Amino acid sequence: MSDDILRSVEAPVNPDLPQINPGDIVSVFLRIIEGNTERTQEFRGTVLNSRKGGNNANFTVRRIASNGIGVERTFLLNSPRIEKVVVHRRSHVRRANLTFLRERTGKQARLKQKFN
Repeated sequence: MSDDILRSVEAPVNPDLPQINPGDIVSVFLRIIEGNTERTQEFRGTVLNSRKGGNNANFTVRRIASNGIGVERTFLLNSPRIEKVVVHRRSHVRRANLTFLRERTGKQARLKQKFN
């Protein structure tokens, strides 16, 4: 009984999303509504972590903005605001949570590219 109620509340799975892993360099295209106009905004950066959990599944993307300031943004995986996610590059990482990249800049923050 309660499982049926929980399933009815869950957001539908977005079929446009590829497999996202920590270390991937991705572009997330979001629908932004300003007043009565709607536009698409790109957020490109490195995936720091991805969290499973059904309706609460999310992933965090970090990019370096102007003047070397790091900006992190967490996206809900099943959000209807996400138009698409494009994976530009996959990196070889040995951990699931790459928060150590927050303290690193320049060449130290590079990750080795994964060649399949």
